[in-house]
Amino acid sequence: AKDVDGFHVQNMGALAVGEPGMVPCTPLGSLMLLQDALPELSGKYAVIVGRSNIVGKPMALLLLQQHCTVTIVHSRTVAIEEHCRRADILVAAVGIARFIKADWVKPGAVVIDVGINRIHEDGKSRLVGDVDFDAVRPKTSAITPVPGGVGPMTIACLMHNTISAARAQHKHG
Repeated sequence: AKDVDGFHVQNMGALAVGEPGMVPCTPLGSLMLLQDALPELSGKYAVIVGRSNIVGKPMALLLLQQHCTVTIVHSRTVAIEEHCRRADILVAAVGIARFIKADWVKPGAVVIDVGINRIHEDGKSRLVGDVDFDAVRPKTSAITPVPGGVGPMTIACLMHNTISAARAQHKHG
């Protein structure tokens, strides 16, 4: 009951088969943001850009549990933009600054930007996401900023998992 990150193979396995367990914090926080933006996820087409064990794969499993149709793409996917253009839900977790361009995004899509990339522009250092936020934002029905979007939700979910683990440990000695 100490894997509050939800990365242990036992928790990942539980997620994969739909059993209870600690869910990885960033995908869980992202799902909560999606549920707020889109009250009905069932039947939506979701594209996840990134295949990591930390975000991409668990995010896909969570969206499958919500009855979404899910495609995982990554930096080596051929014609990646074609997949992205069809997405009702686009989750960017590829680790490349401003990778997702405006013409890759379906009008009205909900975009979750998980990326955190430090860039240097105009002699200044700042954080940007995997989505070209300023260009993409006008096309979306909802989009998360970087910083200040998914990050605070990750922290909230980490606190939730920590409290759940403490309660479980107290209950079982």
